[in-house]
Amino acid sequence: MKINGNAVRIGNVVEHQNRLWVVTKTQAVKPGKGGAFNQVEMKDIRSGTKLNERFRADEQVERVRLEQREATFLFREDDHLTFMDSETFEQTVVNVELVGEPAAFLQDGMVVQIESYEEEPLSVVLPDTVVMEVVEADAVVKGQTASSSYKPAVLENGVRVMVPPFIETGTRIVVKPEDATYVERAKD
Repeated sequence: MKINGNAVRIGNVVEHQNRLWVVTKTQAVKPGKGGAFNQVEMKDIRSGTKLNERFRADEQVERVRLEQREATFLFREDDHLTFMDSETFEQTVVNVELVGEPAAFLQDGMVVQIESYEEEPLSVVLPDTVVMEVVEADAVVKGQTASSSYKPAVLENGVRVMVPPFIETGTRIVVKPEDATYVERAKD
């Protein structure tokens, strides 16, 4: 399936230069001169080689269709994550690098999507949002308005995010694991 270069996302598997690559990082770049592009870091599925590539919006990239199945996160041991298939109860162990930075948001019992190609796990897709507790938040500086300024905060998993001034320590917030960004205050 062909997709536009700007539609490439973390976890996508693409065929490029006659090899299969899993996308590990993406960054939308809008230079002052010239057209916007998607700066993509990819890792060869079989050899582990990394490649940085720029895809423009008008470029077509071949996205590989993968087998998707639901699995539940069980535990992390060193650099390995263990998941259990929701239907067969079969356990799958993957390297934490396969998940990337969003691995910090994995919680016991979290349901994820594992994408495989020819029975080989290639990516783990977390839910779009997760609820986390703020364990450390800077105090509000007087005179700052809520609409224009964010302050740093640390979540229960140790990840730093920028939050609005009204968020305090102990508040539960909704976060996007893909890029560790604040969405909203969690509804209790």
